[in-house]
Amino acid sequence: MLSDKLIQALTSKGHLVSFFSTSAEAVDYLAEQVQGCTVGFGDSATLATMKLAERLSETNQVHDPATCMAQDFHDEGIKALTTDVFFTSVNGVAETGELVNIDGTGNRISGSLFGHRKVYFVFGTNKIEPTLDRAIWRARNIAAPQNAKRLSCRTPCAIKGDRCYDCTSPDRICNAMTIHFRKMDSIDSEIIIIEEELGL
Repeated sequence: MLSDKLIQALTSKGHLVSFFSTSAEAVDYLAEQVQGCTVGFGDSATLATMKLAERLSETNQVHDPATCMAQDFHDEGIKALTTDVFFTSVNGVAETGELVNIDGTGNRISGSLFGHRKVYFVFGTNKIEPTLDRAIWRARNIAAPQNAKRLSCRTPCAIKGDRCYDCTSPDRICNAMTIHFRKMDSIDSEIIIIEEELGL
């Protein structure tokens, strides 16, 4: 269940917050809001499940590196960082209003920090934790191992599927973590919360 505490915390930190019962409703809303723009995506199981890039491609120029062949990922990722609008999800969100993301290549977290007119953070209620410490724990011990497994990484967390091992594997995807304590000064941001379990 979504708490009023979370909505109030996110709003107090400068974010616009929109809530939807289903991902289909969220997609319809976003398709109305975002038209005639260049749109970038961070690698996100949530957004892929929603097929949001496909829908927005009907009226926008979309750059989604997750849909590219491996050799094209870097170039498409660069294009996604120079768009009007950027979409990402979160690995964890605290009821106190902080957004937590872990990244391996940096395209996902860098896209949420600078250079766009607007950034949308889209996530399901399964990402919500009561405190910042718990949101960080979720990002490291639930989201990251599942993402490593999804990407067929040869890391202890992907193989065992239970927790972060703070490994030194070349396939490690936990190379940087960002915490959005508040909305970034130069970017409008909107939080899209969906009352479904979405993503990892």
